[in-house]
Amino acid sequence: MIATEYRMRLKDKLHLGGDTTAFYFEKPPGFEFTAGQYVDITLINPPQTDPDGNTRSFSIASAPSEEHILVVTRIRNSAFKRTLQDLPCATEVEMDGPFGSFALHRQPAKPAIFLAGGIGVAPFSSMILSAASASLHHQLYLFYSNPHPQDAAFLNGLRKLERKILNFRLIPTMTEMSKPQLWAGETGCICPEMLSRYLPRLQGPTYYLAGSPCFVANMSTMLKCAGIDESDMRCEDFVGY
Repeated sequence: MIATEYRMRLKDKLHLGGDTTAFYFEKPPGFEFTAGQYVDITLINPPQTDPDGNTRSFSIASAPSEEHILVVTRIRNSAFKRTLQDLPCATEVEMDGPFGSFALHRQPAKPAIFLAGGIGVAPFSSMILSAASASLHHQLYLFYSNPHPQDAAFLNGLRKLERKILNFRLIPTMTEMSKPQLWAGETGCICPEMLSRYLPRLQGPTYYLAGSPCFVANMSTMLKCAGIDESDMRCEDFVGY
């Protein structure tokens, strides 16, 4: 799949809680991608800029079969993020891509274990939706780590998917719960003990890691210490998280 340049218009934006916003863009004619890939989005003649420029990379959270391109980001105090947040609907942006090889493996007998930190869940949303649309038989497990439930932007949507997709299991965990009684699920960082409570065995599946560089590094070290071979790990760092 050859990366190329497109223009696309903002259809809608949705505040997902905390500092996280979803942006829905019209899918350009002829644009195709594989679930898990990312694109570069460039603001056209923005009213403000900074030394990092007018382009950022975003994983696509929507499925290839959908009629829109969904990207999700935490709004930080940068010129790019402020301008993106304030974009009126129908505003045009430039898109370059798709890029990356972070995609679901082709062996359906080999389970896929997704380890997501915060917004790192975006490519996994695309993969899960795509697998469901294509009726793939992979066993899919998503361990979704956030500080608090209000930070878990995709949580409600993923719970609905879990009820619809028989071969998908969602395991959300909250790492900074001061009042555990407000959360009935897992707490603490993803660890071998947590994985073992839900997986038939740790060795054998393919593990996909996505989130901040620190999250990905910690998960990679954890898996290696648990005896997981590096050949069974795929990583995607979200720089500028």
